[in-house]
Amino acid sequence: MSEPVILLRDVAKAFGAKHVLRGVSLEVERGVTVALLGASGSGKSVTLKAVNGLVQPDRGEITVLGYPVSKMSEAALAPLRRRVSYLFQGGALFDSMSVFDNVAYPLREHERLDPAALRERVDELLAMVRLEGVGPLQPSELSGGMRKRVAVARALALEPEIMLYDEPTTGLDPVTGGAIADLIVDLDRRLGVTSLVVTHDIPLVMRVAEQVVFLHDGAFIFSGSVEAATREGPDPVREFFAAGGIHA
Repeated sequence: MSEPVILLRDVAKAFGAKHVLRGVSLEVERGVTVALLGASGSGKSVTLKAVNGLVQPDRGEITVLGYPVSKMSEAALAPLRRRVSYLFQGGALFDSMSVFDNVAYPLREHERLDPAALRERVDELLAMVRLEGVGPLQPSELSGGMRKRVAVARALALEPEIMLYDEPTTGLDPVTGGAIADLIVDLDRRLGVTSLVVTHDIPLVMRVAEQVVFLHDGAFIFSGSVEAATREGPDPVREFFAAGGIHA
């Protein structure tokens, strides 16, 4: 078995008296799409931020692509963050910039491309998320689903090895949510990225996840396939899927 690209060992995190993570461990293999599930407030987004070094654990070790994330300073994390992209829940586009400039932003920060090469790369990224021709528009002129896809294009600009998605379909109608799910699957297949997806969206899980992990009361109480989760998972896991209309 290959070395996992994301590795958590006995990770704990508290905010004041609230213990969010109580010593969780997780391994994610290269090229796999993992859905991180659990009730609201269970610590899913905290886990995602810890993987990217945005939150430092109180205890335990986190290793991502060989980097000891839990022991690194903010400055030292910069090279890793070129290889790991984080898609925030709201997309986090710059409202004062056009779509083109939003997608071009990481390229301008980290690459030295001439104007023609920059335009070609941005056009390529927008085509990848099926948004040809929207570069001149402002984010305010786009639908919620289009803004999410622009955010994905920007996240892909530096050709990351790992994608971290925080609730990528929140606030979207089922048809648009399905399009985002198809996009995640398509990108993973074509680019071979490893994806960790935080979500409450059961149809999204059914569409994209090769593995699910379930966070409950500060611990991962299940890790396995969707089928195993619905058949063999502990009560909170089976109840979660049943609430989404999926039964054993």
